[in-house]
Amino acid sequence: MIVTTKDLFKVAYGKFAIGAYNINNAEQCMGLFKGNVDSKAPFIIQISKGARKYINKLMLEGIIRASGEIFPDAVFAVHLDHGDEATCYDCIESGFYSSVMIDASGESFEKNVEITKRVVAAAHKKGISVEAELGKLGGVEEHVSVAEGDAKLTNPEDAEKFVKLSGCDCLACAIGTSHGAFKFSGSQSLHFDVLEQIQKRLPGFPLVMHGSSSVPQDEVARINAAGGSLKGAKGVDADQFLKASHLGVTKINIDTDGRLVWTRVHREFFKQHPEKFDLRDPGTIFIDEYAKFIAAKNVKLGSAGTLAEVKKVLGK
Repeated sequence: MIVTTKDLFKVAYGKFAIGAYNINNAEQCMGLFKGNVDSKAPFIIQISKGARKYINKLMLEGIIRASGEIFPDAVFAVHLDHGDEATCYDCIESGFYSSVMIDASGESFEKNVEITKRVVAAAHKKGISVEAELGKLGGVEEHVSVAEGDAKLTNPEDAEKFVKLSGCDCLACAIGTSHGAFKFSGSQSLHFDVLEQIQKRLPGFPLVMHGSSSVPQDEVARINAAGGSLKGAKGVDADQFLKASHLGVTKINIDTDGRLVWTRVHREFFKQHPEKFDLRDPGTIFIDEYAKFIAAKNVKLGSAGTLAEVKKVLGK
């Protein structure tokens, strides 16, 4: 059952975070739905520009619709991740998306506000929520690439001003995370002091944490043992998710970890079975492994076991 992102945020704010997971194909979607239903958690499906290009937006929408019928107990929203202005308008007009993200964080503050306001005006006419971004996360993810030296934490004062001027419904803040598998070096961690200041200035306003994959070291080790070469990959401590949720972070984006599970399953399978060629063999394993991963992640987010409460509040 597709619901609005805004409604999910109302239920979750200050108590737990909603997991926002990127998908690119049917196997990911099936594993995602299974994992969330098994753990009784609401969730957000994220579709990126890259995913829309990779498999065609209509195919992805069809897969999601079918998954909703296969898993009727699922409660979820559909979100455009890191959209430019044109892609946001396309998703708004499609009538399929619960929310869109306009990423103009690479522009000046004033230009970011200007672009975001236009998207907000178009989205709100259709009852669609808008996520914006302020600050710059380092790292690489699809078309987003920011050198570590250019990364910039979100200024709390600017965050308050930006929300008031742009009219956005939630804000992605840069608080120390980064895109991709290579997030941290040394003992770097989340800047909870910055997050606390932002929440004080924007009480009750839902915040978003991008680049929040944990990059599990056991997954990295197994990938490397099966022929991979991931060196220095390190992610966010998942034990910090719940603390962040109590400070207003209501949506936490996780993409890289899912790719690591996919890579580990396929590398191990074909190393162990070099004679195999049927894509359905590792695909079946991946669906189950991804579902287990999702269920475990929801425990860290605090969303596991909340589905009944969410349905009650939403009157579903």
